Amino acid sequence: MGKSKENLLILLQEAQNKSGYLSQELMVELAKSLNVSLSDVYGVATFYSFLSAKPQARNVIRICKSVPCYLKNSQMIIETVGNKIGIKPGETTPDDKFSFQLTNCIGACDKAPAMMINHEVYGDLNPNKIAKILKSYL
Repeated sequence: MGKSKENLLILLQEAQNKSGYLSQELMVELAKSLNVSLSDVYGVATFYSFLSAKPQARNVIRICKSVPCYLKNSQMIIETVGNKIGIKPGETTPDDKFSFQLTNCIGACDKAPAMMINHEVYGDLNPNKIAKILKSYL
């Protein structure tokens, strides 16, 4: 892998941190500046669940959908969050306060059931704890 492709993930992360998401224009510019194909850039941008090609809300809620978390009742978290903020995974609230995503891992298996809001991990969850956490982001 060339040096340009090695830097691609880092540059995509930095770009998302600045603008909140990876626009088509940004990916085209990045492909040109690194002399890689747009499909290479798009492939990396869509492979990693923490990168987004569409605008995200101020607070991004991520819940793991992998087997270890499923066995620790991640479905309860998904249902509770959905009921509290009124949207389903893959959606954003009309007021742009929350985006709700399912992801393959948030690195909190030892704290399952867990969720991540922005860069903060919350573990050992139950419906009451989830309600308090979400309320703190309003």
